[in-house]
Amino acid sequence: MSLNGKTLFITGASRGIGLAIALRAARDGANVAVVAKTDAPHPKLPGTIHSAAAEIEAMGGHALPLAVDIRDENQVTDAVARTVAAFGGIDVVVNNASAIHLADVQHTEIRRFDLMQAVNTRGSLVVSKLAIPHLERAANPHILMLSPPLDMKERWFAPHAPYSIAKFGMSLLALGLAGELRGKGIAVNALWPRTIIATAAVRNLLGGGSGHRRIAPAEHRGRRGLSCLSEALPQLLREFPHRRHVPRRRRRDRPREVPGRSDAAAHPRLLRAGRRDAANRPPIAATRPPSEFS
Repeated sequence: MSLNGKTLFITGASRGIGLAIALRAARDGANVAVVAKTDAPHPKLPGTIHSAAAEIEAMGGHALPLAVDIRDENQVTDAVARTVAAFGGIDVVVNNASAIHLADVQHTEIRRFDLMQAVNTRGSLVVSKLAIPHLERAANPHILMLSPPLDMKERWFAPHAPYSIAKFGMSLLALGLAGELRGKGIAVNALWPRTIIATAAVRNLLGGGSGHRRIAPAEHRGRRGLSCLSEALPQLLREFPHRRHVPRRRRRDRPREVPGRSDAAAHPRLLRAGRRDAANRPPIAATRPPSEFS
């Protein structure tokens, strides 16, 4: 599916995964609303909404930089209205913006927990809710959530329950919206990489100590990981007018998984949908814990 002429409203698009998805869409000639807080250069994190917009334009897309704190309903309302005014509507919402703090309950300040809940779960809900009236008018509307599969194993929560709760909240939202919006023809899915994505936020969080050394073997794959994730976009947003399920790849085409090899799962698993309404179901998309991603 070509994204030419489609309008994407992407949160957290000034850097990392959000920017990678925006650039992939721009390559097809898409319109991209670059929705993020960073209006001026950050001392620790690269990229602003303006630098991202320049990259999108250089790639062949059309960009609208919007300085938005998605915790603020009024700011999101204004951003959605400006996007519709500039591009005539919204075809795809990508809820990518997230706050991350990897610590257990005893070592998480309440203000950090509140921030993660406000940005990850509540922010995604606010953006989705305010975009739905415009998605209803689109030809092939989608909401894409960058969130993990709903795997309720203790190991995904014990080391960092506050963060996991906030990210799993996004997945629960995707599940609920998929059912709520099925009758309106709005597809809702979740996407989660199988491998570590060494974004600037993750590197900044882990710093230069033992945590950073722990991800070093995978860090050189950061660019490839972002590329794989962004390439998933057209595949995920394709229309399914005559199919009841998403076809699986043939076994011989699947990446070979070798125990102990750091590149065994370099490509994201996109969809593992059921037989009905595959385009509307949030997929089970990964096997690694949320501690590795932002």
